[in-house]
Amino acid sequence: MDLTVVIPAFNEADRLPARLPVIVAQIIAMELRSEIVVVDDGSRDQTAHRVSEFATTSAVPVVVTQHHRHRGKGAAVRSGLAMSRGAWVLICDADLATPIEELPKLWAAVDPRTIAIGSRAIDRRLLERRQPWYRDLMGRGFNLLVRLSAISDLHDTQCGFKLFPGEVARALASIQRVDGFAYDVELLAVARAWGLTIREIPVRWRHVEDSRVHPIRHSLQMARDLVGVAVRLRFGRTPPCPAELGP
Repeated sequence: MDLTVVIPAFNEADRLPARLPVIVAQIIAMELRSEIVVVDDGSRDQTAHRVSEFATTSAVPVVVTQHHRHRGKGAAVRSGLAMSRGAWVLICDADLATPIEELPKLWAAVDPRTIAIGSRAIDRRLLERRQPWYRDLMGRGFNLLVRLSAISDLHDTQCGFKLFPGEVARALASIQRVDGFAYDVELLAVARAWGLTIREIPVRWRHVEDSRVHPIRHSLQMARDLVGVAVRLRFGRTPPCPAELGP
């Protein structure tokens, strides 16, 4: 299995079924032996049912798993990473804010000890539709906090388009704690503590309406989780790098 595409989903019955064929087409075009893992994070709509219907005719295997209650995007990603079988694992948002056609950029950048992450901050000319000013301001503020407290040299940890070596992804899933939207910071901070390389790749991105991120509630939650990650890093509470990942 070359690639597992992990898609966290919450109330995506209207959007995701139309985007899955686009993902499948890109995988086929790249001639990758692949699977798609959709984690339904306690949706109140027919997300799991609609994805399961698509899976019956998909040219690429599609696996659907469900959380019995809504636990958060980080929890959904953790479940997907743990289930993955691919030599490489792509985390991809259900709304395809970063078009799946950007995958070759990340694919060309990785090696067994490198994580390639999509970035909206390196070349803002690639932003096809900008988010509202207040969300952009909040995102910039959070990125500043991340750089001050956890990872000083990354410009955008929150773009939902990241490619991990498979063994790294599954090792990170086994120790991940953050269930909310700050899970990216935890995964990348631990990976950096393990001596892995993280490469930021400029990608196209467009704001999609009906974001699942609440500007007040989730910002406070992310700030809280960021403090927890920073404290664990500061006091050496990060689990050691698994032996199978090498020095």
